[in-house]
Amino acid sequence: MQSKLHTWIRAAALLTVVTLVITACGGAATEAPAPTSAPAATQAPAATEPPAPAEPVKVTLQLQWVTQSQFAGYYAAVDKGFYAEEGLDVTIKEGAVDIVPQQVLASGQAEFAVSWVPKALVSREEGAKIVNIGQVFQRSGTLEVSWADSGITKPEDWRGKKVGTWGFGNEFELLAAMVQAGLDPKTDVEVIQQPFDMSLLLNREVDAAEAMTYNEYAQVLEAVNPDTGELYQPEDLVVINFNEVGTAMLQDAVWAREDWLADPANEDVAVRFLRATFKGWVFCRDNFDECVEIVLSNGPTLGRGHMTWQLNEINKLIWPSPAAGIGVMDAALWTQTVEVATSQAVLKAEPDSGAYRTDLAEKAAADLAAQGIDVVGAGYTPQEVEITEGGN
Repeated sequence: MQSKLHTWIRAAALLTVVTLVITACGGAATEAPAPTSAPAATQAPAATEPPAPAEPVKVTLQLQWVTQSQFAGYYAAVDKGFYAEEGLDVTIKEGAVDIVPQQVLASGQAEFAVSWVPKALVSREEGAKIVNIGQVFQRSGTLEVSWADSGITKPEDWRGKKVGTWGFGNEFELLAAMVQAGLDPKTDVEVIQQPFDMSLLLNREVDAAEAMTYNEYAQVLEAVNPDTGELYQPEDLVVINFNEVGTAMLQDAVWAREDWLADPANEDVAVRFLRATFKGWVFCRDNFDECVEIVLSNGPTLGRGHMTWQLNEINKLIWPSPAAGIGVMDAALWTQTVEVATSQAVLKAEPDSGAYRTDLAEKAAADLAAQGIDVVGAGYTPQEVEITEGGN
């Protein structure tokens, strides 16, 4: 795809260097792609774990938003003692509007950070020496949502419509889909800056609104339809999923600093961190209700119903994972992300080969598989979650 608006979109990309990409988001009932076959646990390579250090190693993880089920695996790893078992004392720092996790990481204020891939790559291109060491989310959670009576069923139908986006780097998949559909985002579509909620769509002030499967989409379904007095239903909406459109970009990943990883002792800490983190996400897949309780015990701003929906949708973005296990990069999805980013001038050039590495995640996943832990989730089945009014 060739961008018609190189300068305009590049300006939006640069905002991500100083502005947090808000990823607090809502849940679509989209299905995960067909499972990849997983090797049996007995086939996993043998792994010898080094003994945990006598004194816990203190590390900090910077999240990209506030406590919610989007980060359940990390909180579970703390609550269930998985980090402690690895000899780690992990401090989890919440994100906020004015916090850019990859910049916190690059400045040495954290050893690990969770960030979307295109946002972190923009920072890397600007000089932040950070590397993706664990691609937790294997698919995008971004949607564009319209009312069923809007006449919008595909990107081409956005022509002449008011189409909402949060901006600040969240718009890349949307703009790429417009250009792929033959639309000029500046002249063919009225792009509206929407708040980080679904108020404009609910008030019919836009024809389409950006939403995450695990947050804003659910916010619409949690609202009461004034015409019926009942909650809105999925059939009241039309959802355009960027995974299906082909402009999806990789999202939540674990990043670390290249110079920090250059120390073999820190590289070992990174493997321990990933091993415990992956175990936390496996726990949230296999112990769904207890994981929701862990999230709630950490004080999210939204209610039980919303956190339950969100965890279900987050699990869909992780499971099934590649055959090598959770956190291991799917090279094809990385290539797609980079192609979208460069074609839309999000990045000036393709990142160098050091932008991500798989060896640490592969070792962590193999170690867990050697313990008989399912790190692929080929047989994963989502929960049936009941929507509650207001997400309570």
